[in-house]
Amino acid sequence: MSENLIIVFVKNATLGKVKTRLAKAIGDYEAFNVYQHLFNITESESLKVKNSDLHIYFSDKIIESVWPKKEKFIQSGNDLGERMMNAFEFGFKKGYKRIIGIGSDLPDLKAKLLDLAIKKLEKSDTVLGPSNDGGYYLIGMKKFMPFIFQNKPWSTNNLLKITTQEILQKGYSLDKLTLLNDIDNIDDLKSSSISKVFQNLF
Repeated sequence: MSENLIIVFVKNATLGKVKTRLAKAIGDYEAFNVYQHLFNITESESLKVKNSDLHIYFSDKIIESVWPKKEKFIQSGNDLGERMMNAFEFGFKKGYKRIIGIGSDLPDLKAKLLDLAIKKLEKSDTVLGPSNDGGYYLIGMKKFMPFIFQNKPWSTNNLLKITTQEILQKGYSLDKLTLLNDIDNIDDLKSSSISKVFQNLF
């Protein structure tokens, strides 16, 4: 067992239930294809990280054909914060010293970015990967901090600001990764690094 853990939160790829904001512009089928592409990037890059274990948390049901031989779970909790909190708590109870969590809708996710996030936790209590929409695409910590996941304005443009303020107010150190763009709507897709793959949609 490694001292480091990467938790990947994924939605099961179900037509009509993924990338719903994007689907309003391009339709359910194409939104499904975009999500599947992002899903594949997430799997590929996370599997390249050598110094960390992987826990995969699915939204609805476990898919054994992806992330082979990695530990897989179903998310539990009433909202995003509770689901993330439960996954992090389980990881720390298992004895991991540094844990980062990511979603599965980041076109520019790279293994070296995950490595960097883990490395930053050697010196900092927490690490955040800020996204262009005012949220974050990655959260990491080296001790269980449930307050990070509680009473937060999920899916709003001030999530990062509020989370940052609370971490610092409580006396913990914080480091940040580079600003990246996740894909929620058609404008995000147009400006993304995978826009050429889906240029027929514009």
